[in-house]
Amino acid sequence: MQAMRWDDLQFFLPLARTGLLAAAARQLGVDATTVGRRIRRLERELGGQTLFMQGRDGHVLTEAGRRLMARVETIERETAAIVGGGDLTDGEEIRGRLRVSASEGFGTWLIASHLGDFAAAHRHLAIDLAANTGFLDPSRREADVAILLARPQRGPLITKKLTDYRLRLYAAPTYLTARRPIASSADLSMQTMVGYIPDLLYSPELNYLDEVHPGIAAQLRCSSINTQFRLIVAGAGIGVLPCFIGDREPALIPVLPDIVITRSFWLVTHQDSRHLPRNALFVAWLSALVQRERANLLGEQSDPGPKQAA
Repeated sequence: MQAMRWDDLQFFLPLARTGLLAAAARQLGVDATTVGRRIRRLERELGGQTLFMQGRDGHVLTEAGRRLMARVETIERETAAIVGGGDLTDGEEIRGRLRVSASEGFGTWLIASHLGDFAAAHRHLAIDLAANTGFLDPSRREADVAILLARPQRGPLITKKLTDYRLRLYAAPTYLTARRPIASSADLSMQTMVGYIPDLLYSPELNYLDEVHPGIAAQLRCSSINTQFRLIVAGAGIGVLPCFIGDREPALIPVLPDIVITRSFWLVTHQDSRHLPRNALFVAWLSALVQRERANLLGEQSDPGPKQAA
């Protein structure tokens, strides 16, 4: 094996984080062919190990690549501490790319509403927010930070509870006024219900309707919480929404507001990267954000008066 050129690792890390030769090249101020050439040289220096696989969406780390990334990030963290005289705390000096994975609702309605402020305060930090129906896996280094609906049971992960949140039934006034009053959860069997497609659920924690009333099934089903929200706002039916979505929409009314479902968000990072400055910075910011938004997350700002329908 040849002696490793440490400057080649500077080309490895941007590609590992972005997955794209062009994006890595922009960060490094070189062309994409230079990045590719240096990565191939690094693989030769490591005894012919393959660090990346070329996929449809770019370069994906192999198992050898993930092991190397953990070691290189340790070097990066220790170097930052030496240069900064300790833990790096000045957000303006933190560079690189942070990838965050969150559920579609939480990512869209909470994180995205405030992420611009975080980005403005840390202008050298590039941020990927993957807010969709599914999660990236921190144990495979697909994300730096993930906000999950359940606590992972295994893997080299550091996990802590971020916050509880609550969900209720909501409907549009145009839907409710055209139908008989709803006095109890049993009456929902005569209503048009909006919900998830059962075999496309990416987490069992999204299976709500049986908790509302056993045997209730959705007539209008879709895989996206944002699509469900649009259906409910349009008066298509009644559905379960997180309070941080439903309570903020003036076109919606809580239905049977005493029926409350509680779930939790879990904050997850890989054990080898939890102390990276960019990760620690985002985790601290997000933890402060959910504390400020606690009343919205728990549905404690709902108007219990005439807006509600029963």
